[in-house]
Amino acid sequence: MATAKKKAAGKKGAGKKAAAKKGAGKKAAAKKAPAKKAKRAPNPAFMRAMTPSAQLAPVVGSNPMPRTEVTKKLWQYIKKNGLQDAKNRRMINADDKLKPVFGGKGQVSMFDMTKLVNKHLK
Repeated sequence: MATAKKKAAGKKGAGKKAAAKKGAGKKAAAKKAPAKKAKRAPNPAFMRAMTPSAQLAPVVGSNPMPRTEVTKKLWQYIKKNGLQDAKNRRMINADDKLKPVFGGKGQVSMFDMTKLVNKHLK
């Protein structure tokens, strides 16, 4: 019985070595031919033109534009007027034009800002 166990153990080890050699060959072949990634297509929902509300229009303009453009114009306004908090850069301080957009709050997180601005797009 003891010799049968030794033979079985020897066969198991040999199988592992063979599998390791086969796997090494596959990995080397995969490295030689890198696959090219396809360019990511933009989500059409973000590109649909939306009209800003009367409260948001003084900040970004009243013409219909995609959400991405609204966000860009909003950040341009924030940076131009220095509304990003100096100590905590994640917070945006509201001025007279942004206060109605932010629901009357004086300061909003940049992550909450997008939620609040989306309510002002039709």
